[in-house]
Amino acid sequence: MRLGEHRYEVSLAWEGDRGTGTSGYREYGREHVVRSDGKLHDLAGSSDRAFHGDRARWNPEELLLAALADCHMLSYLHVAVRHGVVVRGYADVAVGTMQEDGRGGGAFTEAVLRPHVVVADASMLELAQALHHEASELCFIASSVSFPVRHEPTASVLAEAGAE
Repeated sequence: MRLGEHRYEVSLAWEGDRGTGTSGYREYGREHVVRSDGKLHDLAGSSDRAFHGDRARWNPEELLLAALADCHMLSYLHVAVRHGVVVRGYADVAVGTMQEDGRGGGAFTEAVLRPHVVVADASMLELAQALHHEASELCFIASSVSFPVRHEPTASVLAEAGAE
């Protein structure tokens, strides 16, 4: 591997054979398990319910959206430290839109992250809001997708957050 290059590995095992394999579109389950060495828990996956999946399991579209939100948060916390913004809380409600293409495939058309950051002091609010742009530029996942990732951030001060 080259300097600065990182390699990731996961394994995936299909669990959806109902006795006849893929003998028909409705004859097999979409259940699968995603594993990675050293992780505490496996991820139980399936397809979206719209595609005959198990709604109780994570689907790939949700995992992609979770990766975008997670990457932005970690990049944001890093940027906040570099700029002296003390973050005391962070939550996000991310929404992704996927469009089917009529041929059985499709693609995400956008993702919208709605992070709410709680900062330690009111003097940090303006900078806290502005740092989302820099964090987005540093996020490896957002830099790797071909659809727009928009941000609709909000921020509050710790004392204000506790009063809500």
